[in-house]
Amino acid sequence: MSDKLPKNLSNFPDLRSISLGEECGPECHEEGHNPLLELKDLSVSYGQNTVLSEVSFKLGSGQLVGIIGPNGAGKSTLIKSILGLTPYRGRVLVNGLPAKQARLKLAYVPQKEEVRWDYPVTVEDVVMMGRYRRIGWVRGPRKDDHVVVEEALESVDMLPLKHRQISQLSGGQQQRVFVARALAQQGEIILLDEPLTGVDTTSQEVIINIIKHQRKHGKLILMATHDLNAAARECDNIACINRGLIALGTSRQVFTPEILARTYGGRAVSLQGESSTFILD
Repeated sequence: MSDKLPKNLSNFPDLRSISLGEECGPECHEEGHNPLLELKDLSVSYGQNTVLSEVSFKLGSGQLVGIIGPNGAGKSTLIKSILGLTPYRGRVLVNGLPAKQARLKLAYVPQKEEVRWDYPVTVEDVVMMGRYRRIGWVRGPRKDDHVVVEEALESVDMLPLKHRQISQLSGGQQQRVFVARALAQQGEIILLDEPLTGVDTTSQEVIINIIKHQRKHGKLILMATHDLNAAARECDNIACINRGLIALGTSRQVFTPEILARTYGGRAVSLQGESSTFILD
C-alpha cells in the first residue's frame, strides 16, 4: 500500500500514525513511559497475498477502539497478530514488552464462527478455560479461580446456567459466555472479534455494558465490528482498516466521505444524524 494519500484526500489530515488514550500524548515520549499497546510496522502476508501492510499506532488504557473495514480487509488478522495467533513482521509491544512476553495481559473473544459449539463442555468449563494460562498445566483450579469464574458469569447474567452444556444455549447466550471467558483471563487489553454479530438485542446490551464497565476500570478494548452506528455511538476512537491502517481517530475525524471511500472502496457518503451513518457504494 502506498504511503501517499490520494489527491482527493490531500486536504485531510493523515490520521494513520497517531497516539491516543490517557497514557498517550507528550508523556508517551518521555523516558520510562510506554503506551499500553504499540504496533510498529506490523505486516502480514499469506504467500504473495499481503493482508496487512505496515500498521503502526500507540494506544493507552481506558478506551474502546472500534476496528472497521470491509470483509477481507484484515480486521481479524490484526487482532490475531496482536495475540500472536498468526505470523507477522514488525513489532507488537504491550507495556513496552514484546507481546509474547505479556500474554497474561491479553484477553480474547473470537468470532462465533470459529468456535465448535457442539463440543461437550459446560458453561462453567468454558469460562474456566480463560484461567488456564494462569493455572498452568500442573495444578488444578483453586478456590480463587472458581471465584473469578463465578464473578465473570454473574457479570454477563449467565451464572444460573453455569452447569448447562454450551451447545444448549442460544447464540446470544453463547457469546456472553465467551465474553465471560475473556473477563476471567483478567487481561489489561481485551480484543473482541465482531462480538455483536448475530446476537439478540438483550445480549448486545449486556456485552456493551460489560465493555463500558471494563473501559471505566482502565482496560483497553479493541472491537472489530461491521456496525458503524454502534462504532460511532460507543467507541472513543475508530481504526479504519483495508489491508493497512487508513485512519485512526474519533468518529468525527474518520467518518468522512473521503476516508470511508478509501476504507470501503468506491463512492461513500456519510450522513450523520443522532446515531446514523450510511455508506453508499
